[in-house]
Amino acid sequence: MTLSTEARDRAWLREAILLSHAAPRSKRAFSVGCAIVDSEGRCVATGYSRENDDLAHAEEAAIEKAQRAGVDLRACTLYSSLEPCGARLSPRRSCVVRILEVGIPQVVYAYAEPSLFVEAHGERLLRAAGVEVRSYPEFADEVVAVNSHLLGATEERKRPGGERV
Repeated sequence: MTLSTEARDRAWLREAILLSHAAPRSKRAFSVGCAIVDSEGRCVATGYSRENDDLAHAEEAAIEKAQRAGVDLRACTLYSSLEPCGARLSPRRSCVVRILEVGIPQVVYAYAEPSLFVEAHGERLLRAAGVEVRSYPEFADEVVAVNSHLLGATEERKRPGGERV
């Protein structure tokens, strides 16, 4: 029996959220988890924020692992607990740029990135570049909980694309 797209998305988003719990807390960045899944439904790489250095984003860590393993990312889906960043405060390339560079055609995320640090507009940039984007804001409370050190319990919820709920 094959899972529906929605069921598969939800399962991998739960994995991404679990991975985000491994991220060391930071006052300067969100705790995010990421899983990259191939077209057969197999996880080819995972990552979490600050996994390999203090500036590493989850998507960055997962993409680098997949590339080292020789994975063709042009047939994969990237699952992230938080909308991939379209801008960064550090001089590193944004997660959106990295996703576009390796040709990942589908991105699924749980929670729109709050504008606490930057106005990132990740979803808008991905869509403009032709990437299929799906979001599941019903996971927002779980993502906010992992990031309670930054967001607190009163974080205003946003729909995909940044619209306030």
